[in-house]
Amino acid sequence: MSKLELPHSLWAATAAPAPQTSPLDRDIAVDVAIVGAGYAGLSTALHLAAAGRTVLVVEAGDIGWGASGRSGGQVIPGIKYDPDDLIKMFGQDAGKRAAANFGSTAAKVFELIDRYGIECDDTRSGWAQPAHSKVAEAAARNRCRQWLALGADVTELDRNQMAELLGTDVYHGGWIDRRGGSVQPLSYSRGLARAALQEGVAIATHTRATSLKRDGANWRIKTDRGPAVIADKVIVCTNAYSKGLWPKLEQTVIAANSFQVATKPLSPNLDRSILKDKVVASDTRRLLAYFRRDREGRFIMGGRGTFADPSSAAEFRHVERMLARSYPVLADQPIEFRWGGRVAITQDFLPHLHTPEDGLLFVLGCQGRGVALQSKMGEWVRDYIVSDDPQKLPLPVTDISPIPFHALRRLYVATTLSYYKIADIVR
Repeated sequence: MSKLELPHSLWAATAAPAPQTSPLDRDIAVDVAIVGAGYAGLSTALHLAAAGRTVLVVEAGDIGWGASGRSGGQVIPGIKYDPDDLIKMFGQDAGKRAAANFGSTAAKVFELIDRYGIECDDTRSGWAQPAHSKVAEAAARNRCRQWLALGADVTELDRNQMAELLGTDVYHGGWIDRRGGSVQPLSYSRGLARAALQEGVAIATHTRATSLKRDGANWRIKTDRGPAVIADKVIVCTNAYSKGLWPKLEQTVIAANSFQVATKPLSPNLDRSILKDKVVASDTRRLLAYFRRDREGRFIMGGRGTFADPSSAAEFRHVERMLARSYPVLADQPIEFRWGGRVAITQDFLPHLHTPEDGLLFVLGCQGRGVALQSKMGEWVRDYIVSDDPQKLPLPVTDISPIPFHALRRLYVATTLSYYKIADIVR
């Protein structure tokens, strides 16, 4: 297979080996069944098992096959909204609680890594947000001040400080959030799977859930292997890969592609100056660029992708142009790997939690911040399942509400991207 045919060939080449899991060979009854072995599903599984529940996870592909194994690996606290925005949305008390909750997500990643000894090349030097314009710089500094007021370890950076940190002078100032960092995403996924197995979770890979129906007081999940899973409660964590399992669910998100490219390992002189102290970064553009280094010294750049899955290197040219724009000194670096995966974007840019029937919970919509958010989500969902109290969840439960004219999503996404491209230029 070519590197384009392997969706995360770079990560598979440098990731820890996958734990061995077995498909279902008979009907199995458990307390909780989870669909999807990404960050959300695996974190939820291990937290529930540690709380004494019997848990089985079914996964259509390999562990971390979807967005979790193909992500940029950036561990970023918070969500797309700033603390002041959350207060406006939910009121003073609830908004502050939401900000505190989402501000704690990165810490959960590193807690799990330490607790279970997960080998995933993690870095803890922070996440920087450089500004692409003076207007964006003012907004970034304001964002920093909001988090600082809540006690976060954050610092505003001027243009010179940002250039020194990143190794490029094309950006204005911005800020750094030292709560953040990075992981090798596929290794982290596999490490969560090992942790879940250690806690007694059963995981069936290459086992697709084909239907989800009530069976008396329980739920029955049929699979393409024949046997079924019978569970008191079901949690669906399929995110951007939610096709067909529940009516209208996939219409609540835009499953957008995010593409990444990786250079060959940088030479020693570039290695010393690019992204010092292993900091990771994503800029302030609406069509943002996100970038970091890997263990072998490659420079990795990510950004928006075409709506269709990539089939040739030519479809990554815009990401390579983003790399050259952000780091002119790397414009001639050979590209060694290219890959992409889908992220789930909700219409309101908030994570969505749906409980259409008793004992059934859907978790989706991380807007590209899934490493930290979905790791913490496992703890929140455990608290909800154990207590049966929706107040334990970080946001209110909402109805499944399809995006209007979702069938025209390709046109919708293309129009939105064109608008954002213009907005990034003029602002």
